Amino acid sequence: MSVIIPDSIKKEISPAIKPEYDPDFLPFGKFISWYEKAAGKSDEAISLAIERENQFVSTWRASILPLSAENLSLTRLYVEKLAKFLLWQKGGWKIYFLGPEVLYQHLKETFSETGERQFDVNLMSTVYEKPFQVVKVSAGEFPEDRDNPLRLGGHLDGCRLGFDLGASDFKVAALKDGQVVFSEEIPWNPQEQPDPEYHRRHIQSGLKLAAAHLPKVEAVGGSAAGIYINNQVRIASLFRAVPGEIFEQRVKNLFLDLQKEWQVPFEVINDGEVTALAGYLSLNRTAILGIAMGSSEAGGYLNAEGHLPGWLDELAFAPVDLNPEAAVDEWSGDRGVGALYFSQQAVNKLAVAAGFEFPSEMRLPERLKEIQRLAEKNEPRAVRIFKDIGIYLGYTAQLYSHFYDYRTLMILGRVTSGCGGEIIKQEAEKVLAAEFPELREKIEIYLTDEKSRRVGQAVAAATLPEIKRKD
Repeated sequence: MSVIIPDSIKKEISPAIKPEYDPDFLPFGKFISWYEKAAGKSDEAISLAIERENQFVSTWRASILPLSAENLSLTRLYVEKLAKFLLWQKGGWKIYFLGPEVLYQHLKETFSETGERQFDVNLMSTVYEKPFQVVKVSAGEFPEDRDNPLRLGGHLDGCRLGFDLGASDFKVAALKDGQVVFSEEIPWNPQEQPDPEYHRRHIQSGLKLAAAHLPKVEAVGGSAAGIYINNQVRIASLFRAVPGEIFEQRVKNLFLDLQKEWQVPFEVINDGEVTALAGYLSLNRTAILGIAMGSSEAGGYLNAEGHLPGWLDELAFAPVDLNPEAAVDEWSGDRGVGALYFSQQAVNKLAVAAGFEFPSEMRLPERLKEIQRLAEKNEPRAVRIFKDIGIYLGYTAQLYSHFYDYRTLMILGRVTSGCGGEIIKQEAEKVLAAEFPELREKIEIYLTDEKSRRVGQAVAAATLPEIKRKD
């Protein structure tokens, strides 16, 4: 939905620190803050609830501006982007709406199989295996929150294997009583492979390579970008080349099949969740939001109680930029979503804007390596690219604070390797200090050491399963 934000409002929400190669960046978080302040204690309000698997429900309530003609388009923008963010944060197949009819109709039309958010609708229907719905309810029918915090991770006992599946390489690790005895990065090219045997064979060979460094294997844990429910692959970019029918037959239960082969506890979750878990293991902290910057953006959240809430946290598709001319994500077809700001795609986008030229056959991982190589040599444009990502991160850290109660923002992934990670961290901290001093006091941006940035998720993933020993 392209909404023209009045210049008077745009002036209030425009960033004080602008990305040099993306000067029209318009932070969604600042718009939320402006809107909620403007709505104040208005008598008009909305309530949203998102239902996901097993009847788990997450709710949100907010005041809205009086529905005058001048306010209606801004409120539609607020409600639609709010619903979209919540959908990708929490996950779900059904939106319950309590509020004005005109806003309900807008949501119902937008989040439909023929509406502007048809990608979201179709993907959520696939993930949760139910037709997507937007329903209007009365106050008495509005559901209550119902969550199921997971208690995965942090198990260090025994002999364990871990893996983290990336787009250009995957990592494997072997742990014995919490000590890493082996770790390795293995190149592969999964996104272009239509035969799932390629994926199974590579994962299995990597696990066997790591297993050779242990006396036995008692548990296996894994992480990958995408959506995994009960160890089933629901959506994952790594398998994009696999035809739909074959995906259902041979990919959906891939990890369940591997579990049968290894005959040990076996857990696979989203790599963003493993990022948060890695933060807990290395820092002994809770209230961690993890952001993995790799082929795409992955998010994960460990709450103040030290639990994974079991949300979707697919922040790659959550809105961060309201610029109507923002870059378009090739998969979702949407503008201004996280994948274009915190990933190899973001580096490529900014590199092109900076005037870099690459051979058409050069893939994004190689383009990233080239920009990182130049940044290490202090090439000004390459350094500026990582500064711009840091600016994105500072403003998006404020956006995420609307939806997550966190005190540590942990960043890792291939984009943060080398000097670029420290540049990103420093620029994000500058934004927080200048624009959001109260958050700068509350939130620490934490960058793991170089080795952990590259293989830390595989190590953390190894701690996912609990080994149930007989007394």
